[in-house]
Amino acid sequence: MKKAILVVSFGTTHLDTLGRTIAAVERDLAGAFPERDFARAFTSSMVRRRLREREGLCINSPGEALERLLEEGYEDVVVQSTHVMNGEEWEKLVREARPYRGRFSSLTLGAPLLTEAGDYQAAASALLRRLPEAEAGRAIVYMGHGTEHHANAVYALLEYILHDMGRRDIHIGTVEGYPGFQEVGRRLEEQGDVKRVLLLPLMIVAGDHAKNDLAGEDADSWRTMLVQSGYEVECRLEGLGENPAVREIFVEHARRAVGSQE
Repeated sequence: MKKAILVVSFGTTHLDTLGRTIAAVERDLAGAFPERDFARAFTSSMVRRRLREREGLCINSPGEALERLLEEGYEDVVVQSTHVMNGEEWEKLVREARPYRGRFSSLTLGAPLLTEAGDYQAAASALLRRLPEAEAGRAIVYMGHGTEHHANAVYALLEYILHDMGRRDIHIGTVEGYPGFQEVGRRLEEQGDVKRVLLLPLMIVAGDHAKNDLAGEDADSWRTMLVQSGYEVECRLEGLGENPAVREIFVEHARRAVGSQE
């Protein structure tokens, strides 16, 4: 029986961070399942179009990838998401995969990063492995994407767990959801005596949002606004996909998906 693992990401047009993040997750997943052939798909049609037009790279959508695997004679497919939450992109993946459930002998989906309660503990521990110890006068701020989808609650829960683990110096905000920059600013004031801020993206890739909204030179970037508020700011443009412990969470989710077949 031909088996495959299809790794599905939102995608990015930034090839530098793609190699360090999405490709790193893919390598770990492919390595964890050597008996399965590897395939890639991106859920973002905008990213796929721009990669095709600018780089000549043709990346399949999840539906296209599943159709190709079916045509190539694969019978057992595990689809592993690399999305952060069970939000709109995950729901898009589920919709595209649904028509194929009866066409393969086995088709299972591995969950996004933050799905079950234990995932938050694992993710918080993974973040702490890459962070410096708490230090007087410094705060650590993560910038997530944010969404109007109800899955946006993942950010508040992750921050709560980090605080519960003793790291009340870590704050999480989002570009397009709640909490936003204003709420982060208030958290910094509440922490008290903060002079320095370490600013990082809470995204799988460090692409457009990280390079522009977080660390850009424009007046509305988080770095610029924090500097204008009187803070000394250090930006670390490291996507979550660069963190081996984060990648291991995706591998574990894929293992659970395979286990659900048995």
